[in-house]
Formats: sequence, structure tokens, C-alpha cells
Amino acid sequence: MSLITADWLYKNINKDNIKILDCSWHMPNTKRIGKVEFFKEHIPNSIFFDIDKFSDPLGKFPHTIPTKNLFEKLCSEIGIKNSDHIIVYDSLGIFSSPRVWWMFNYFGHNHISILNGGLIKWKNENKKLANGEAKNISKSNFKCFTKNELITVIEQIHENIQNKKFDLIDARSKGRFEGIDPEPRPEIKSGSIPNSFNMPWSECINPITKCFLSENDLKNKFQKININKDSNVVFSCGSGVTACIIAKAFDIIGGKKFSIYDGSWTEWANQQKDKIIQ
Repeated sequence: MSLITADWLYKNINKDNIKILDCSWHMPNTKRIGKVEFFKEHIPNSIFFDIDKFSDPLGKFPHTIPTKNLFEKLCSEIGIKNSDHIIVYDSLGIFSSPRVWWMFNYFGHNHISILNGGLIKWKNENKKLANGEAKNISKSNFKCFTKNELITVIEQIHENIQNKKFDLIDARSKGRFEGIDPEPRPEIKSGSIPNSFNMPWSECINPITKCFLSENDLKNKFQKININKDSNVVFSCGSGVTACIIAKAFDIIGGKKFSIYDGSWTEWANQQKDKIIQ
């Protein structure tokens, strides 16, 4: 059960093994702060999951994956248990929650679901909201392991340009991919990695309901760039967040062989400034 409805969560919200995480994160140019918004309103029993905190503090680029030990420590601090069924959502419908879905899968915790449509769907169905700090958090002893096949590093991207082993799909907007529109981080030029394809993450989401498109509609989207459930795919974006949206879409159509280029365009553009494809 990788996607759940607001009705399902409403019926199961008080079960002991349900752990609800508000994973709201916003692009740096929006001036919105997920944690501030969490204090104003959130789904009852939610705990705020800070994507920037759950990242490598020594990383050169935004919110790259933390070490196993740090992830265990941070999860334990907010009371996540290995027996928990984790439910993730965000305030934009489907935006940053798939990043957290991917993170937990990378760290070996597969019992995790995304609330389809997120807080927007919850509110549109007039379901109860809470505010203020998360309540009744007891520390736990969360343990994990890494599934390295779910992450791709820049050396593999370079190698793939010369000796193709996977399809590289970029989730950014067409304008950023083509080098026409600016990046949200002004120090970085827009453009694309050689031999990559563009599939904007927004094309996977219903613009009205803010839920994922149906499985058949998603299959059609992937078919337009010659991708099917048996393809070997690496997903990229600006900094590893929206790449996880189309990774989840690929998972919905039955795709198994996929990973995230965690450094994404931010890393590539910083290390390849003189080779950017405009």
C-alpha cells in the first residue's frame, strides 16, 4: 500500500503503529518554511520531518542523504520505530513527501506510504486539523541499513554518458532543462546533463486534486519518452527532491530498477560549469 487516501488515514489515524510525518519543504525562492506552517496547521498526530535536518551536515550540496548513523539518531529522536507504518505527506499535495518515501526505502524501511494529495486533499475533505508542537514524542531506538542500489553518484553519471547503462530522467521544468529559465538558486546556471531526458514532475500530478495521475495515465507519460516498467532509470532534478516524485510515479507503474542521482543538477552544474548544455 504505497499510496493511501485521506479516508484511509482518517480511519486508521489512532492505531499504535501509525506514524504520521509532515514532510513539507519548499523551494528556496518561495520564502515559505515548512516547520512554521506545521505550527499553524497539520494533520492530527503528525510529527514534523525536517528534510534539511535529515541531510548530510558535511555535504556540499542541499539536503543530500545523511549517513546511516545520523539517520538512525534523528529518527530515534522523533520516536520512529522499526515496527511503524510510516505515513508521509506535505502541504503542497505531492511535492516533498516522495523524497522522504525514497529516503526510508534507501534505509531499508519499506513499510511507508504517501498520503495521496497530502494536506490539500485532507483539508478539501474537511477533515480535522491540529496546530502547535507535535505531542507525546517518546524517543525510540530505530535501526536501519542502506540499499545502495537506490542512489547514484556523479561518477556513474559521467560513465553513463560514455557507456550507457541507464536512462537519466530530469524532473525539472522544461525551461530549466533547456537552459531558458533560471534556477531557483541564483548561483547556478540552468541547462541539462548530456544524454538526459526531461519529464517535468508536475506532469505526474493532477493539477486540481494534487494527487498522482492514474497508473494508466502515468504509463502513457513514461511511454512518451520511451520508458516502461522494465527500464533501468536514474532520476534527477535540481537537488534530489522532485526527482523522487517521478521515481514514485515509476514505482506506481510497476518499475523496479530505479535510483536517485542525489546531487542532481546542483552538483553537476557546480562541477561542470564550463560544460553546461544550454
